[in-house]
Amino acid sequence: MFELPCFLYAVLGAVAGVLAGLMGIGGGLVVVPGLLLLFHMQDFAPAFLSHIAIGSSLAIIVPTALSSLWAHHQRGAVDWSVVLKLTPGLMLGAVAGAWLASLFSTDLLKILFGLFLFVVAFQMLSGVTPKSGRLRYQNSAMFLPVGALIGAVSGLVGIGGGTMTVPFLVWRGKPLPKAVATSAACGLPIAVAGAIGFMLMGSRIEMAAATGFVYWPAVLIVGLFAVLTAPLGAHLAHDLPVSLLKKGFALLLLVVGLRLLFSVYY
Repeated sequence: MFELPCFLYAVLGAVAGVLAGLMGIGGGLVVVPGLLLLFHMQDFAPAFLSHIAIGSSLAIIVPTALSSLWAHHQRGAVDWSVVLKLTPGLMLGAVAGAWLASLFSTDLLKILFGLFLFVVAFQMLSGVTPKSGRLRYQNSAMFLPVGALIGAVSGLVGIGGGTMTVPFLVWRGKPLPKAVATSAACGLPIAVAGAIGFMLMGSRIEMAAATGFVYWPAVLIVGLFAVLTAPLGAHLAHDLPVSLLKKGFALLLLVVGLRLLFSVYY
């Protein structure tokens, strides 16, 4: 019984890693719905199904974020001054997101994640990209509240925040490649603070191989295979029609989002 979940965790991690490297998406968009399905198959407590999937997703993002930010750092593409300015807000927001999630039912969390998938899918299908602004980071006071908002949403739905951080950085005058690289580094404090938050908020539940809402077998296996396969996705990005694949992936996100909503109401 244990071998099959381990194999499926490995498959999920490999798929998430390839897609992350291929399309530059956050692993949480794939990992959270994947874990929801696998945890349901394993008969996890229905009342905490979404909480464990989201908390585990944030913990999985830690090694993937480390791998990604190191690759970007070696190219000199990470603006560490911006990362440091955003980090306090990101971490506070991520913990707040974990706290909010602990107050919500598992069905409400499914609805929120499904709606978030719709937003991301719309952005991919429409091709809308943020326009570079002229402010050039002059108003540093914005970083704390914006970081807190990004962190809270990310902590609530179990993602690294790139879908929000990149547009903000571009709007503030950062070139897109550097915005992507800096956003990858920002995913680490979100993931660390969010995962710790879910561990603490879930301390009231007793579950084997778990710390609060973080289930370690899934974290270790999915995270390992995601890190191993992300370079493959980055390599394939040079040979495959990524723009076409993104539209196909966006349609898949719509289907997954609808499926999550359907599971709540039917």
